[in-house]
Amino acid sequence: MDNFNDAEWEENAGEDELFEHHKFKVDKGQELIRIDKFLLDRLPNTSRNKIQVAARNGNVLANKSAIKPNYKVKPGDEISVVFPYPIREIELIPQNIPINIEFEDEYLAVVHKPSEMVVHPGYGNYTGTLVNALVYHFDNLPIKSEDYSGRPGLVHRLDKNTTGLMVIAKTEFVLTNLAKQFFDRSTERRYHALVWGDVKEESGTIIGNIGRSLKNRKVMAVFPEDSEYGKHAVTHYKVLQRYGLVTLIECKLETGRTHQIRAHMKSIGHPLFNDNEYGGDSILRGTTHTKYKQFVENCFSLIPGQALHAKTLGFKHPMTGQQLSFDSDLPSEFLEILKKWDNFTQGSRA
Repeated sequence: MDNFNDAEWEENAGEDELFEHHKFKVDKGQELIRIDKFLLDRLPNTSRNKIQVAARNGNVLANKSAIKPNYKVKPGDEISVVFPYPIREIELIPQNIPINIEFEDEYLAVVHKPSEMVVHPGYGNYTGTLVNALVYHFDNLPIKSEDYSGRPGLVHRLDKNTTGLMVIAKTEFVLTNLAKQFFDRSTERRYHALVWGDVKEESGTIIGNIGRSLKNRKVMAVFPEDSEYGKHAVTHYKVLQRYGLVTLIECKLETGRTHQIRAHMKSIGHPLFNDNEYGGDSILRGTTHTKYKQFVENCFSLIPGQALHAKTLGFKHPMTGQQLSFDSDLPSEFLEILKKWDNFTQGSRA
């Protein structure tokens, strides 16, 4: 929801033509809650007061009818937020942000995404994204027909604090071809992740639907495979190194759902180390001793979020048919955390 003050909300209300800014279909399992609380959990950069003002002015609809601020949403409701002005178009501002390019030809590029970089512009992140850098360095990047202007050249995404390899398409044909490879699951994607706990099995497979949490829409949850919630998701993992209280694993994605590795690993009791959205930024294993607590907090301080790196990326070149495979080193901060845990483990055994 746009950051207008209350006077602007009231000034803009009452026009004949309304433009839909947001639309939500209420999940079947949703509990009865007030509309202002429901929207507060789903709309970025807004406040409960602004939502109430919008509702009083007839800008919040349930099943196409204006509702009051105290309306309680019900399962199956269609909620929409409308205003007398069209939704803001995202202006792509080219920015001379350095890009670490692993491979490039006239058709595509493979780049390294650093931590703390959002992939594409959106509410609250209109500049400083990977796309802002891409439109500066590359000309006329294509856009998927069903997409919007904020994602030129993008075939897939990585979370803000996930580092690693991404492929960028330079032509419409390459974009469509690569998108189909991702959809058909013919690409190879392997991630390295540090998770809490000593993973019991040397390898395993997690199968479970992934969809928006029914309790917190900002994160994803795992549902049974036969559930009506979420989309089918499969993650294969194997242990690379054990440190007793944490484990370094490799994850191979068979599907590519939002937060897939993060949600799947949490579902089996092994949240990613320092993952502040899935509970990994607390001390989940070990003692309560002050020295150990300081050690873990020192490790947390090395990275801004989850310890997850997109290490390997493989796909067939859309133009040449050649099978390409790329591998990237773990970031120095990730390596430093592993070194600290290795030293800690060796010290504990001494």
